[in-house]
Amino acid sequence: MTKTIAVLGTGIIGAPVARNLSKAGFAVRAWNRTSAKAEALSPDGVQVAARAAEAVEDAPVVLTVLTDGPAVLEAIRSAAPAAGTIWVQLSTVGEAVDELVAYADEHGLVFVDAPVQGTRQPAELGQLIVLAAGAAETRETVQPLFDAIGKRTLWVGEDGRAGAASRLKLVLNTWVIALTHGVGEALSLAEGLGVDPRHFVDVVTGGPMDNGYFQAKSAAILDNDYTTAFSVDNAEKDSRLVLEAAARAGVRLDAVEAGRARFARASAAGHGAEDMAAGYFASFTDRV
Repeated sequence: MTKTIAVLGTGIIGAPVARNLSKAGFAVRAWNRTSAKAEALSPDGVQVAARAAEAVEDAPVVLTVLTDGPAVLEAIRSAAPAAGTIWVQLSTVGEAVDELVAYADEHGLVFVDAPVQGTRQPAELGQLIVLAAGAAETRETVQPLFDAIGKRTLWVGEDGRAGAASRLKLVLNTWVIALTHGVGEALSLAEGLGVDPRHFVDVVTGGPMDNGYFQAKSAAILDNDYTTAFSVDNAEKDSRLVLEAAARAGVRLDAVEAGRARFARASAAGHGAEDMAAGYFASFTDRV
């Protein structure tokens, strides 16, 4: 088992990733652009680095858990890990994975493409799903890390440089976007028509249209509790990544385009940092 792990990025997902790795017995060094977020991990045994380069020094494995491709590339450039380091990228980066691979190749890094499926609570519970692609010889090293942060690892390829895992993540996010707006629009129509929204939830519950995600997001809207599991702004960013990839593939995604616009309207109305369920507010012209 590799013992020293550098974690670059300690936001909603990165912080519990670092914490769970530390609990599993790894020596974790964490860095975050906003240092206070990293410093909050000190009581969990995580060593806080003032600079990204300090975090990766002599660490055989580096994890990046940041907002998007440009942020990941900026962090890894600043950190400049040594040739031969295993770089595990956990972020949703879309087609920017190609730029990350180019950097890894140029600097002799072993690239493992491993975006995670899940939001705050699964991350905190170590129940993420890891979508992984990487050379067979790296799996023995990185699998214990994945076991510490996730409930399941799905290996989708033996070449992380192909970007298969990052592209699968875009497909999954397309479904998440559809589910989020489906719940939000149905509940907003209920309000507009004077229908008790709880009757809608009651009908769906236990039937073929029910699922845990429906229950979580409908409860957030009905309770007016938008504690952030995954923010509106990040959902809008992921929508853009999906659309960019679709355009390159020659695929038209009308629902995702409309969903991106809904997230953007909700953000403009002041809900950008709230949970993506707050896309609900995009349905009301007097609230955006």
